[in-house]
Amino acid sequence: MAGRNRELTYDDKLKNRLKRAEGQIRGILKMMDDEKDCRDIVTQLSAVRTSVDRVIGLVVAENLAVCIERENESGNENTEAYIEEAINLLVKSR
Repeated sequence: MAGRNRELTYDDKLKNRLKRAEGQIRGILKMMDDEKDCRDIVTQLSAVRTSVDRVIGLVVAENLAVCIERENESGNENTEAYIEEAINLLVKSR
């Protein structure tokens, strides 16, 4: 697939990761309604955060790859700005 025509897509695997996180959050809300132990709730919240962090990393990495590929195909090999932006997005997400 040519880089210039390549668009960022969000595949089913990525969407499924978010759907699992969504299910985990529903479970956490139920745990809260059932007044479960705070340690168990925090453990589940940490798991959701880890899952979402992984999705963020995948989205940023894929977008970075698409941007760099497009720039290289247009003859511009100065991709430092894209790399810096990707790093900033990752840092900001934490």
